[in-house]
Amino acid sequence: MAEQLTGLADDRALLGRTSTAERVSDILRSRIAEGYFPPGTRLSEDSIGGALGVSRNTLREAFRLLTHERLLVHELNRGVFVRVLTVDDVEDIYRTRSLVECAVVRALGEPPYALDRLAAAVTEGQLAAHENDWKSLGTANIHFHRELVALAGSERTDELMRSVFAELRLAFHVVDDPRRLHEPYLLRNRQILQALQAGDRREAERLLETYLADSLLRVVEVYRRRVGEEGNGEGNGAG
Repeated sequence: MAEQLTGLADDRALLGRTSTAERVSDILRSRIAEGYFPPGTRLSEDSIGGALGVSRNTLREAFRLLTHERLLVHELNRGVFVRVLTVDDVEDIYRTRSLVECAVVRALGEPPYALDRLAAAVTEGQLAAHENDWKSLGTANIHFHRELVALAGSERTDELMRSVFAELRLAFHVVDDPRRLHEPYLLRNRQILQALQAGDRREAERLLETYLADSLLRVVEVYRRRVGEEGNGEGNGAG
Protein backbone atom coordinates (compact mmCIF):
# COMPACT_ATOMS: atom_id res chain seq x y z
CA MET A 1 0.00 0.00 0.00
CA ALA A 2 2.93 2.39 0.66
CA GLU A 3 3.88 2.43 -3.03
CA GLN A 4 0.34 3.23 -4.09
CA LEU A 5 0.10 6.06 -1.56
CA THR A 6 3.38 7.55 -2.78
CA GLY A 7 1.89 7.65 -6.27
CA LEU A 8 -1.23 9.36 -4.96
CA ALA A 9 0.86 11.99 -3.22
CA ASP A 10 2.42 12.74 -6.60
CA ASP A 11 -1.09 13.26 -7.98
CA ARG A 12 -1.91 15.84 -5.33
CA ALA A 13 -0.85 18.67 -7.64
CA LEU A 14 -3.61 17.67 -10.06
CA LEU A 15 -6.21 18.83 -7.57
CA GLY A 16 -5.25 22.47 -7.98
CA ARG A 17 -6.91 24.95 -5.69
CA THR A 18 -10.33 23.35 -5.80
CA SER A 19 -10.19 19.89 -4.24
CA THR A 20 -13.49 18.58 -5.59
CA ALA A 21 -14.80 15.05 -5.20
CA GLU A 22 -14.98 14.79 -8.99
CA ARG A 23 -11.27 15.47 -9.33
CA VAL A 24 -10.43 13.01 -6.57
CA SER A 25 -12.56 10.37 -8.27
CA ASP A 26 -10.77 11.12 -11.58
CA ILE A 27 -7.41 10.48 -9.89
CA LEU A 28 -8.52 7.26 -8.20
CA ARG A 29 -10.19 6.02 -11.40
CA SER A 30 -6.97 6.64 -13.31
CA ARG A 31 -4.95 4.84 -10.65
CA ILE A 32 -7.27 1.84 -10.85
CA ALA A 33 -7.00 1.88 -14.65
CA GLU A 34 -3.20 1.97 -14.38
CA GLY A 35 -3.26 -1.08 -12.12
CA TYR A 36 -2.15 0.52 -8.84
CA PHE A 37 -5.09 -0.79 -6.83
CA PRO A 38 -5.83 -4.49 -7.49
CA PRO A 39 -9.30 -5.99 -6.96
CA GLY A 40 -10.07 -6.60 -3.29
CA THR A 41 -7.80 -3.79 -2.04
CA ARG A 42 -9.21 -1.94 0.97
CA LEU A 43 -8.99 1.84 0.47
CA SER A 44 -8.15 3.60 3.73
CA GLU A 45 -9.83 6.98 4.15
CA ASP A 46 -7.04 8.25 6.40
CA SER A 47 -4.18 7.11 4.19
CA ILE A 48 -5.65 8.21 0.85
CA GLY A 49 -7.08 11.43 2.24
CA GLY A 50 -3.69 12.24 3.74
CA ALA A 51 -1.84 11.44 0.50
CA LEU A 52 -4.13 13.69 -1.53
CA GLY A 53 -4.62 16.32 1.16
CA VAL A 54 -8.41 16.25 0.97
CA SER A 55 -11.11 16.14 3.61
CA ARG A 56 -12.84 12.97 4.72
CA ASN A 57 -16.15 14.24 3.31
CA THR A 58 -14.59 14.95 -0.10
CA LEU A 59 -13.03 11.52 -0.19
CA ARG A 60 -16.26 9.81 0.82
CA GLU A 61 -18.09 11.58 -1.99
CA ALA A 62 -15.39 10.43 -4.44
CA PHE A 63 -15.80 6.88 -3.15
CA ARG A 64 -19.55 7.18 -3.66
CA LEU A 65 -19.06 8.28 -7.27
CA LEU A 66 -16.73 5.37 -8.00
CA THR A 67 -19.09 2.94 -6.29
CA HIS A 68 -21.79 4.16 -8.67
CA GLU A 69 -19.39 3.38 -11.54
CA ARG A 70 -18.98 -0.17 -10.15
CA LEU A 71 -15.28 0.29 -9.47
CA LEU A 72 -15.61 0.22 -5.68
CA VAL A 73 -17.88 -1.54 -3.20
CA HIS A 74 -18.80 -0.49 0.33
CA GLU A 75 -19.02 -3.28 2.87
CA LEU A 76 -20.83 -2.51 6.11
CA ASN A 77 -18.48 -2.22 9.09
CA ARG A 78 -15.50 -3.14 6.89
CA GLY A 79 -14.92 -0.18 4.61
CA VAL A 80 -14.49 0.50 0.90
CA PHE A 81 -12.83 -2.00 -1.42
CA VAL A 82 -11.83 -2.16 -5.06
CA ARG A 83 -14.43 -4.35 -6.70
CA VAL A 84 -13.77 -7.97 -7.69
CA LEU A 85 -15.49 -8.63 -11.01
CA THR A 86 -17.60 -11.64 -11.93
CA VAL A 87 -17.69 -13.50 -15.26
CA ASP A 88 -20.94 -11.67 -16.07
CA ASP A 89 -19.18 -8.35 -15.43
CA VAL A 90 -16.38 -9.25 -17.83
CA GLU A 91 -18.80 -10.31 -20.55
CA ASP A 92 -20.74 -7.05 -20.15
CA ILE A 93 -17.54 -4.98 -20.32
CA TYR A 94 -16.61 -6.59 -23.62
CA ARG A 95 -20.15 -6.23 -24.93
CA THR A 96 -19.96 -2.51 -24.22
CA ARG A 97 -16.50 -2.25 -25.74
CA SER A 98 -17.63 -3.97 -28.93
CA LEU A 99 -20.68 -1.74 -29.28
CA VAL A 100 -18.76 1.50 -28.70
CA GLU A 101 -15.32 0.88 -30.21
CA CYS A 102 -16.58 -0.71 -33.42
CA ALA A 103 -19.15 2.07 -33.83
CA VAL A 104 -16.40 4.68 -33.44
CA VAL A 105 -14.31 3.09 -36.21
CA ARG A 106 -17.36 2.60 -38.44
CA ALA A 107 -18.33 6.28 -38.15
CA LEU A 108 -14.90 7.80 -38.75
CA GLY A 109 -15.79 9.26 -42.11
CA GLU A 110 -13.28 9.94 -44.83
CA PRO A 111 -9.52 9.74 -44.19
CA PRO A 112 -7.00 10.94 -43.26
CA TYR A 113 -7.51 10.43 -39.53
CA ALA A 114 -5.66 12.03 -36.60
CA LEU A 115 -3.68 8.98 -35.49
CA ASP A 116 -0.64 10.41 -33.71
CA ARG A 117 -1.84 9.48 -30.22
CA LEU A 118 -2.96 6.04 -31.38
CA ALA A 119 0.49 5.46 -32.89
CA ALA A 120 2.11 6.66 -29.66
CA ALA A 121 0.16 4.01 -27.73
CA VAL A 122 1.48 1.31 -30.09
CA THR A 123 5.02 2.56 -29.52
CA GLU A 124 4.41 2.57 -25.76
CA GLY A 125 3.39 -1.09 -25.99
CA GLN A 126 6.42 -2.01 -28.06
CA LEU A 127 8.76 -0.45 -25.48
CA ALA A 128 7.01 -2.29 -22.63
CA ALA A 129 7.31 -5.62 -24.46
CA HIS A 130 10.99 -4.95 -25.18
CA GLU A 131 11.52 -4.51 -21.43
CA ASN A 132 9.42 -7.60 -20.60
CA ASP A 133 7.11 -5.36 -18.56
CA TRP A 134 3.80 -7.11 -19.14
CA LYS A 135 1.80 -5.00 -16.69
CA SER A 136 2.90 -1.88 -18.57
CA LEU A 137 2.03 -3.59 -21.84
CA GLY A 138 -1.50 -4.12 -20.49
CA THR A 139 -1.63 -0.41 -19.61
CA ALA A 140 -0.41 0.53 -23.10
CA ASN A 141 -3.12 -1.71 -24.55
CA ILE A 142 -5.76 0.17 -22.57
CA HIS A 143 -4.23 3.46 -23.76
CA PHE A 144 -4.53 2.25 -27.37
CA HIS A 145 -8.23 1.59 -27.02
CA ARG A 146 -8.79 4.83 -25.12
CA GLU A 147 -7.20 6.76 -27.99
CA LEU A 148 -9.21 4.74 -30.50
CA VAL A 149 -12.42 5.85 -28.77
CA ALA A 150 -11.11 9.43 -28.66
CA LEU A 151 -11.13 9.48 -32.47
CA ALA A 152 -14.89 10.02 -32.19
CA GLY A 153 -14.24 13.48 -30.72
CA SER A 154 -17.02 12.95 -28.15
CA GLU A 155 -16.51 13.95 -24.52
CA ARG A 156 -19.53 11.85 -23.51
CA THR A 157 -18.15 8.73 -25.17
CA ASP A 158 -14.73 9.36 -23.61
CA GLU A 159 -16.32 9.71 -20.17
CA LEU A 160 -18.38 6.54 -20.58
CA MET A 161 -15.37 4.50 -21.65
CA ARG A 162 -13.05 5.80 -18.92
CA SER A 163 -15.02 3.78 -16.39
CA VAL A 164 -15.22 0.77 -18.71
CA PHE A 165 -11.45 0.76 -19.22
CA ALA A 166 -10.87 1.08 -15.47
CA GLU A 167 -13.10 -1.98 -14.96
CA LEU A 168 -11.13 -3.74 -17.69
CA ARG A 169 -7.95 -3.29 -15.65
CA LEU A 170 -9.67 -5.06 -12.75
CA ALA A 171 -10.31 -7.97 -15.11
CA PHE A 172 -6.68 -8.04 -16.21
CA HIS A 173 -5.54 -8.46 -12.59
CA VAL A 174 -7.06 -11.94 -12.47
CA VAL A 175 -5.10 -13.15 -15.51
CA ASP A 176 -2.35 -15.49 -14.30
CA ASP A 177 -0.13 -15.03 -17.37
CA PRO A 178 -0.25 -11.37 -18.46
CA ARG A 179 2.31 -11.92 -21.20
CA ARG A 180 0.15 -14.58 -22.84
CA LEU A 181 -2.85 -12.25 -22.68
CA HIS A 182 -1.30 -8.98 -23.82
CA GLU A 183 1.60 -9.80 -26.15
CA PRO A 184 -0.44 -11.10 -29.13
CA TYR A 185 -2.54 -7.94 -29.14
CA LEU A 186 0.48 -5.72 -29.63
CA LEU A 187 0.65 -6.92 -33.25
CA ARG A 188 -3.11 -6.60 -33.59
CA ASN A 189 -2.99 -3.01 -32.35
CA ARG A 190 -0.39 -2.26 -35.01
CA GLN A 191 -2.53 -3.90 -37.69
CA ILE A 192 -5.54 -1.79 -36.72
CA LEU A 193 -3.37 1.33 -36.77
CA GLN A 194 -1.99 0.42 -40.21
CA ALA A 195 -5.48 -0.15 -41.59
CA LEU A 196 -6.54 3.30 -40.37
CA GLN A 197 -3.36 4.87 -41.72
CA ALA A 198 -4.29 3.37 -45.08
CA GLY A 199 -7.77 4.87 -44.75
CA ASP A 200 -9.44 1.44 -44.62
CA ARG A 201 -11.85 1.79 -41.72
CA ARG A 202 -13.81 -1.32 -42.77
CA GLU A 203 -10.71 -3.48 -42.40
CA ALA A 204 -9.91 -1.78 -39.11
CA GLU A 205 -13.40 -2.57 -37.83
CA ARG A 206 -13.11 -6.20 -38.95
CA LEU A 207 -9.77 -6.56 -37.16
CA LEU A 208 -11.19 -4.92 -34.05
CA GLU A 209 -14.26 -7.17 -33.92
CA THR A 210 -12.09 -10.30 -34.09
CA TYR A 211 -9.66 -8.84 -31.57
CA LEU A 212 -12.36 -8.15 -28.96
CA ALA A 213 -14.02 -11.53 -29.46
CA ASP A 214 -10.72 -13.39 -28.98
CA SER A 215 -9.77 -11.29 -25.95
CA LEU A 216 -13.15 -11.95 -24.34
CA LEU A 217 -12.76 -15.71 -24.75
CA ARG A 218 -9.31 -15.63 -23.14
CA VAL A 219 -10.26 -13.48 -20.17
CA VAL A 220 -13.49 -15.38 -19.49
CA GLU A 221 -11.58 -18.67 -19.67
CA VAL A 222 -9.24 -17.42 -16.95
CA TYR A 223 -12.10 -16.10 -14.84
CA ARG A 224 -14.02 -19.34 -14.95
CA ARG A 225 -10.91 -21.27 -13.95
CA ARG A 226 -10.20 -18.91 -11.06
CA VAL A 227 -13.82 -19.08 -9.88
CA GLY A 228 -13.50 -22.86 -9.87
CA GLU A 229 -10.28 -22.65 -7.87
CA GLU A 230 -11.93 -20.32 -5.38
CA GLY A 231 -14.78 -22.77 -4.96
CA ASN A 232 -12.25 -25.51 -4.20
CA GLY A 233 -10.36 -23.31 -1.76
CA GLU A 234 -7.34 -23.12 -4.07
CA GLY A 235 -7.34 -19.42 -4.85
CA ASN A 236 -8.71 -16.10 -3.69
CA GLY A 237 -10.01 -14.98 -7.08
CA ALA A 238 -8.75 -11.42 -6.59
CA GLY A 239 -5.64 -11.59 -8.77
